[in-house]
Amino acid sequence: MRYVIIGAGAVGGVVGGRLAQAGHEVVLVARGAHHDALREHGLRLRVPEGESTYRLPVVDGPGALGELRPDDVLVLAVKTQDTDAALRAWGPAPVRGGGTAAAQLPLVCAQNGVESQRLALRRFRRVYGVCVWLPATHVEPGVVSAAGTPLTGILHLGRHPHGTDDTARLVAADLETARFEAPVVPDVARWQYAKLLGNLGNALEAVAGPVDSDAARALYARVRAEGEAVLDAAGVAYVSEAEQREARGDKVRLVPLDGVPRGGGSSWQSLSRGTGTIEADYLNGEIVLLGRLHGVPTPLNELLQHLANTFALERRAPGSMPVAELVRRAEEAAAEAGWDH
Repeated sequence: MRYVIIGAGAVGGVVGGRLAQAGHEVVLVARGAHHDALREHGLRLRVPEGESTYRLPVVDGPGALGELRPDDVLVLAVKTQDTDAALRAWGPAPVRGGGTAAAQLPLVCAQNGVESQRLALRRFRRVYGVCVWLPATHVEPGVVSAAGTPLTGILHLGRHPHGTDDTARLVAADLETARFEAPVVPDVARWQYAKLLGNLGNALEAVAGPVDSDAARALYARVRAEGEAVLDAAGVAYVSEAEQREARGDKVRLVPLDGVPRGGGSSWQSLSRGTGTIEADYLNGEIVLLGRLHGVPTPLNELLQHLANTFALERRAPGSMPVAELVRRAEEAAAEAGWDH
């Protein structure tokens, strides 16, 4: 199989680089300065065992690639706010021998949140979800890093909306040659919703910095409790924290990497790069949506969604709001909603 990595940033670049390192055929899809750097200098992958460069085919869209192959696997690794544009571009792409990508090829959604695979299923017949546990950083154009060892990451995957099949098992087998653990599960959504609860802190980190003070941890606990209440009201199943800890164990330990500055998660990185967009609508915003549908107040997640979007739109520096100010705003939002915490 050939892997076409649509969105070769932090997660996509690391997955593509590790697959290439293991001898698998990989095509990278990127835009702008990152695309240019990948084409000119190759993909530079920084990991605990050192830095390697991979000269891989790089395109900016399906037109530059020509006909897709029947053995291609499309790995969607763009941020969720860019999903619809990617699906519109790649769905109609012709496949050698007849048909389109949407009709003929598997699409693997390696993204945060749960919305992308729902969007994908409107266009693609064969959609796979992935719970991405992969600490990765887009360091600069052409350079990505992953600090995990002995495994680079853990990627639970399965069919969307449920089930498994031979394609999922083949993809998992390839990933496991590339320093990933890739359990194939029939209920991948349970893992993704559990990861969503953890990702509710992404906006908090992006707005006010690392969640490493008592005040920040207490606020995150309230944000998460709000999310759990919403999922419970909606009847959405999710893996417990204990089950997640048991699955991850000590398999992905983080180590400092030379030339990789200490940064934050995906939302922090979006603000750092000044992209003008952020994925809060599909993380905190997912909880807000479900809360509105099921009559559960979500003032804290609504606040974080609003602040993260404002920071992105105004291109503010990540972590530039004092935690005390964020806590004050959270108290005001909760009081206004009549929310008893």
